[in-house]
Amino acid sequence: MIGLLGKKIGMTQIFDEEGRQVPVTLIDATSCHVTALRKKDKEGYSAVQLGLDPLKEKHANKAELGAAKKLHLPAMRFVREIRTDEVEGVDLAKAVDVSMFQPGDYVDVSGVSIGKGFQGVVKRHHFKGGYGAHGTKMGREPGGIGSRAGGNGCRKKVRKGKRLPGHMGQDLITVQNLAVVKVDSEQSILALRGAVPGAEGTCLVVRMALKRPAKGRKWKLKTDASQTGSETAAVQS
Repeated sequence: MIGLLGKKIGMTQIFDEEGRQVPVTLIDATSCHVTALRKKDKEGYSAVQLGLDPLKEKHANKAELGAAKKLHLPAMRFVREIRTDEVEGVDLAKAVDVSMFQPGDYVDVSGVSIGKGFQGVVKRHHFKGGYGAHGTKMGREPGGIGSRAGGNGCRKKVRKGKRLPGHMGQDLITVQNLAVVKVDSEQSILALRGAVPGAEGTCLVVRMALKRPAKGRKWKLKTDASQTGSETAAVQS
């Protein structure tokens, strides 16, 4: 499985060849670098660790600065791992190339949803609420929560998992099977059809779709053209 980290720029619209309006989300993967490798013989699993968004030195702790110094990179604000079958040939400190994805591919996007604060059951769980007749006091309240069916008599207990008011949002959400509409390798930007979780500036993990993968797709890392004479290096995923 291949993937990258990116920042959500926002939503816009484009028009396809037939003139139809297509809503897309733009994702910026400019500062996505390989920060570590996990191998089966050492860690017990195979994965590529990616970092995104360089931090100022005063905002990083000693552990983060020490790890970044070995890679000759700044400390990263976001660090995530992507499981993959093979990590051989993936070089540390190299930038990930968005051209590993192509228009027509499908990806899964994971991110933290927008926080809504403390909300009631109507907004949080889509309850209908009480009727608005004269004399009623129910309104948007959840109603009785202590009764229990099954012949328990007067014994009352709130059921486990009962839907009640509480904190809404800021959950890790994965949206599956989003189509890649455009890939801009020069600016390291992906355009995905539809909406993704999170506010603008949120860190997103973009992986090849689990249910609709593109077979034979490889990792692509940006390399120094003056040393290799090429822009990308392909590595078997």
